[in-house]
Amino acid sequence: MSLTEEATSQSLRQIGGLVRDARQHHGLTQAQLAERLNTSQSAVARIEQGNQNLTLELLGRLSAALESELITVGAGTPGPVGPTHLRVVGGRPLQGRVIVKSSKNAAVALLCASLLNRGVSTLRNVARIVEVERILDVLRSIGVSATWDETGRDLTIAVPDQLDLAAIDADAARRTRSIIMFLGPLLHRAQTFELPYAGGCDLGTRTIEPHMIALRPFGLDVEAHAGEYHATVTAPVSRDRSIVLTERGDTVTENALLAAARHDGTTTIRNASPNYMVQDLCLYLEQLGVRIDGFGTTTLVVHGRPVLDADVDYTPSEDPVEAMSLLTAGIVTSSEVTVCRAPIEFLEIELAILGEMGLGYDLSAEYPAENGRTRLVDITLHPSQLRAPIDKVHPMPFPGLNIDNLPFFAVIAATATGSTLIHDWVYDNRAIHLSDLTRLGADVRLLDPHRVLVEGPTRWSGAEIVCPPALRPAVCLLLAMLAAKGPSVLRNVDIIARGYEQLYERLVEMGAQIEVFHD
Repeated sequence: MSLTEEATSQSLRQIGGLVRDARQHHGLTQAQLAERLNTSQSAVARIEQGNQNLTLELLGRLSAALESELITVGAGTPGPVGPTHLRVVGGRPLQGRVIVKSSKNAAVALLCASLLNRGVSTLRNVARIVEVERILDVLRSIGVSATWDETGRDLTIAVPDQLDLAAIDADAARRTRSIIMFLGPLLHRAQTFELPYAGGCDLGTRTIEPHMIALRPFGLDVEAHAGEYHATVTAPVSRDRSIVLTERGDTVTENALLAAARHDGTTTIRNASPNYMVQDLCLYLEQLGVRIDGFGTTTLVVHGRPVLDADVDYTPSEDPVEAMSLLTAGIVTSSEVTVCRAPIEFLEIELAILGEMGLGYDLSAEYPAENGRTRLVDITLHPSQLRAPIDKVHPMPFPGLNIDNLPFFAVIAATATGSTLIHDWVYDNRAIHLSDLTRLGADVRLLDPHRVLVEGPTRWSGAEIVCPPALRPAVCLLLAMLAAKGPSVLRNVDIIARGYEQLYERLVEMGAQIEVFHD
């Protein structure tokens, strides 16, 4: 084999590995990806093994099907600017103060909830991220008026009496898993309707069946085929009902709340998630006139109203996952920084574990968020010598360690002395992406698809890495690069924009050296 042939073969194997990782991240089988591509399962298998020649057209279809710009063509290709990359020079301490932005997950829930309201909803300080923009594209396509103010921070939403569901932006809908939360509001708007869906969310799988359990008591029946949810709504049998959620999921609880809000009766939701985005949704629904007992607990009693017509003004709370990201940046760079407006109620377990690891920090006095209920503090970090925790680090539904915050402990554990077991029991294969930290010098051993063993402390070194198709592990790589002496390159970082607003710019303001560039 010539050198050119060997290079081509190696490139095909690398692309195949990216395709496999992205497919598994989205919960797709090879057959489901093949259906999206209009090809055979054997062709997908050849692609993942690096045994299939790839045309530019097929590369584009793969990127679209996997909802990520994982595969790109060279700079000479005509068209829009290519994917975004970061050049990071690490080993520099951060300093100053950084303010936590509003919750992305709360914003998505509130946008879906706005479909319930006949009045005007004004949402303030909304996160300007890709996931929010996709939901807005869907809302606008069906006739909803959604307008940003001059500052680009506040959003005004007015829903028409009749929605044009036939005109829905199918591409935008398929690029956000949050489309599932349209089911709760829309079951009050039409007796039959269709929604596009991502192929990874087939009925009967773990990700979708809990939603059906929550919504069937409201008369909703859903069949999934040909890339769409086909929904049929019949009149509920009784006014009052009790629902036991089989999974204490955030979006599952939100869907049940959205369905119950306009149900003329009382709905008791047991095993509900009391997490931060659910609390924001409850507070918004209360402004619409829906009484909800049990706020912040696992049993919610919703006194629904068939008509919700109110002009409301609501500001979602700050994002605890972003707060944890910023805290991690300070910890791994041994910096003295202050993370302001951190929602302490949703970070207490994380801070308790960090305290056991030897982290020094100070908390300001508590003060309320704009929603009047969420408790905020300013957290000042002090450079500390960390030691590995005695017990494994694992997530739990709130009030346990936040599932989305778990990956950051892999980076933190790599800076600590000793061995730390990270157990990500919720997501299949997400732990695999944490092993990419080895490229930067960390000792991260993958025990199985759910567990990694991290040995520290790490002497971080720079490297060039392609972002994994998973948001939090991608951010973990960026934060580790801040600690690594010398230059690093993180490629295809577009996935980070799904969950973070101006993250690079804000890190630069704190003293990080990060350059954004395109091919």
